[in-house]
Amino acid sequence: MSDPELTSLTIAVLGGTGPQGRGLARRFAAAGLDVVLGSRSAERAAEAAAALASAGRVRGTSNAEAAAAGDIVLVVVPWDGHAGLLASLTEELAGKIVVDCVNPLGFDKQGAFALPVPEGSATQQAAAILTGSRVVGAFHNVSAVLLEDPDVERVETDVLVLGDDREATDLVQSLADVVPGMRGLYGGRLRNAHQVEAFTANLISVNRRYKAHAGMRVTDV
Repeated sequence: MSDPELTSLTIAVLGGTGPQGRGLARRFAAAGLDVVLGSRSAERAAEAAAALASAGRVRGTSNAEAAAAGDIVLVVVPWDGHAGLLASLTEELAGKIVVDCVNPLGFDKQGAFALPVPEGSATQQAAAILTGSRVVGAFHNVSAVLLEDPDVERVETDVLVLGDDREATDLVQSLADVVPGMRGLYGGRLRNAHQVEAFTANLISVNRRYKAHAGMRVTDV
């Protein structure tokens, strides 16, 4: 059951044609929310949205138009395009809740590892660029494979939500809660985003060793 406040809002997913973006869009649409997929190619976004039509209300367009249409805007783009995309959308994203889901990771023969970010984290970089937006970090550690699989009814994981704006983090926690099995938990201020983003490298290592799609659960909460 969706939060009544969320049902009146549009959820935009920038980078919505990638696995993580498509998966989150699928889950939010299935929960009854209005979803807009954004992409560098509006045509690709429209094709991805059409493939998700059975899940619920999903439409596709350019990243700029999706950013303008969304009330809550998720950023799910590759790290190397993160800063450039956000810098190009400061006007469209002004005054909105922007949820940064990006993990700055590198890969070599030993596996995944966290990359250094001058601002401290991708979420803090977003906040530095989008000074007129309400930036929150969330959905960093959720398996795209599970999100995209229509046969997986429940995504059993906790989502740490980070930010300095209590109203915004509360709303993003509620957004996580609409997905069956998923729970949104406050994880600290923006300055604590680095270790949450970096933890994805550990989960990738777990998944490779155990051939799994591991998530995270916080106990005693």
